[in-house]
Amino acid sequence: MKNFNGSILFLDRSDINTDEIIPAKYLTEIDKQALKPHLLEDLKLEGFDPEKDIAGKSIIVTRSNFGCGSSREHAPWALEVNEIKVVIASGFARIFRQNMFNCGMLAIELDDDAIETVFNRFSGTDAHGEVDIEAGHIIISAGEKTEQIGFQISEFDKALVRAGGWVEYADMRY
Repeated sequence: MKNFNGSILFLDRSDINTDEIIPAKYLTEIDKQALKPHLLEDLKLEGFDPEKDIAGKSIIVTRSNFGCGSSREHAPWALEVNEIKVVIASGFARIFRQNMFNCGMLAIELDDDAIETVFNRFSGTDAHGEVDIEAGHIIISAGEKTEQIGFQISEFDKALVRAGGWVEYADMRY
């Protein structure tokens, strides 16, 4: 199973769509590595520079409706090749969310109040997250500040993540 711990990238906006995650002009790519330099290159967010802000991050914390737009697997792939294995939001587009689990990654949904707390306490810091999928919680810390937040995902989605994604899950079962 992948390690889901790491530094956090805060994207303080709702409705970040799949075209902003990976622009449509790269959808002909079948090699995930070819997507790597283009992650979030079209995202317009004050103070955000994808060339400087993505490197070294493993977790994204954002607002609601992350991954809306078209149903493309390239969006989670672009995250994955950039070593981002967890997205935490107050809501996801349904197909994007499932594509994350199908790729063996985590889409953690928290309520709006929890997301607001995380942004208020940790945005603008060098925050780090430790995800325990079995216990169903994430610990976010920066300096002396620490917050433990519970989350729930289905047993099937946990099984996909444990296996490394849908293909690996199917290989083990069928």
